[in-house]
Amino acid sequence: MTAPIIVFDLDGTLIDTAPDLISSLNHTIAAAGLAPVGYEDVTHLVGHGARVMIERAFRLRDVPLTQEDLGPLLDRFIAHYKSEIPGESRPFPGLSEALARLAEAGYGLAVCTNKIEELAIPLIEKLGLSGHFAVIAGGDTFAVRKPDAGHLTGTIEKAGGDPRRAIMVGDSINDVLAAKNAGVPSIVVPFGYSDKPVEELGADRLINHFDELTPALIEDMLAGR
Repeated sequence: MTAPIIVFDLDGTLIDTAPDLISSLNHTIAAAGLAPVGYEDVTHLVGHGARVMIERAFRLRDVPLTQEDLGPLLDRFIAHYKSEIPGESRPFPGLSEALARLAEAGYGLAVCTNKIEELAIPLIEKLGLSGHFAVIAGGDTFAVRKPDAGHLTGTIEKAGGDPRRAIMVGDSINDVLAAKNAGVPSIVVPFGYSDKPVEELGADRLINHFDELTPALIEDMLAGR
C-alpha cells in the first residue's frame, strides 16, 4: 500500500513569514510613492503570491496599478525578498518535532505553496527544513495553483503518493478549497494568515499546535474517508 503523504502549505503554516513579506512589500510599493502597509493590512493576503499582495496594497491605498507597471514591481519584490532570505522568518513552534514524528511513522512529506519556487525552496533550505520534504511545489511548478485541485494532486503524485492516501495541512481558504477540490481531507492551523476565523473555513480538523499533529490523528482521518 502507498504510504500516506502529508502536504503542507508554507506561509503561515510551516513558517511565520509575515515580517519579511511585509518588509519586501513596503520596499516594493515605496518605489511608487505609496505609504507603508502594516501587519493587519496584509497578513490575510499572504498565501496568494506576491502579485496579489502588490495589487491589493495599491487598492488599499486607492492608487491605480496597470499590468505594465506591475511587472517591474514584482521583479523588485522578488529581488528584495530573495536577498533577505531567511530574514526574520521562523518555523512555528513544534514543527520540527512534528515532521520528525511523521517521518518516523513512515509518512511522506511535501510542500504545496503559492510562493514561487525561486523563493520557497531557498527559504526552506536556509531554515534547515528541506531534508524533510520529498517535494516542494511552488506556485509556478505546475500550470495551476491553489485552490485548483491540480496543484495539490500534482504535488502528491510528484512525491510518489496517492490522493486517496493524503492529507493537506494549511492555514487559509486556498488550502481548504484545494483539498476539497482534490477530495483530500484537510487540517487547518489558527496561527497563520486567514482573514476569517479558521473554524469557518470548512476543514476536517483544527489543530492549535503542531504537538497535535500525530500519526494517530492522521490514521483516524484516513480511516474516516
